[in-house]
Amino acid sequence: MKRRSPEFVFERLIWRFRLVSVLPVVMSLLGSVNCFLLGTAEEVRAMQELFKQITGGHGEHSTELIGTLIGGIDYYVIGIALLIFGYGIYELVISDIDDRNETMPERRRNLLSIDSLDTLKQKLTNVIVVALIVSAFKTMISFPVDSMANLLQFCASVMLLAFSAWLIGRSHGDH
Repeated sequence: MKRRSPEFVFERLIWRFRLVSVLPVVMSLLGSVNCFLLGTAEEVRAMQELFKQITGGHGEHSTELIGTLIGGIDYYVIGIALLIFGYGIYELVISDIDDRNETMPERRRNLLSIDSLDTLKQKLTNVIVVALIVSAFKTMISFPVDSMANLLQFCASVMLLAFSAWLIGRSHGDH
C-alpha cells in the first residue's frame, strides 16, 4: 500500500516537475536544425559564388568566398553545440536514451554519452571553443596587415588560436 503523506505527494510532484526540462531540450534541438539549415544555405551560397567566378562572371573576391564557407562551418559547429546541449539535458534530467544503447556499436555509444553535468560542461566548452576559433579565423581572413601593430595583433591572434586548440587537445588526453 502506497503512503499518501504530504511528503510523498510533494516528492512525487517534484520528480514529475523535471519534465519541464523537455522545453529547453526541444528548443535546442530545433535551434540545432535551424543552424544546420543556415550553414547549408551559406555553403550553397559559397558554391554559387564559386560557380560565378569559374564561369567568368563577377563574383565575390576569394577572401569573401572563404569567409562565406567558414561562416557555414560556424553555423554547423553551433548546431552541434545545441545538439549536445539538448541531448545532455535530456539524458541528465529526464531519461537515458535507450535507442543509443541498442542500435549503436560499443565504440560509438560514448560519442554523446553524458553522465554528469561536468561531462556536459566539458563537451559544450570544447565545441564552443572550436566555434570561437572558426569565427576568429573567419575574421582574420579579411584582417588588414598594413602596419607593424596590425601584424603583431595578427600574430598574437594566431598564437591564441593555436593555444586554444592545444588546450582542447589536452582536455581529450592528446598530449
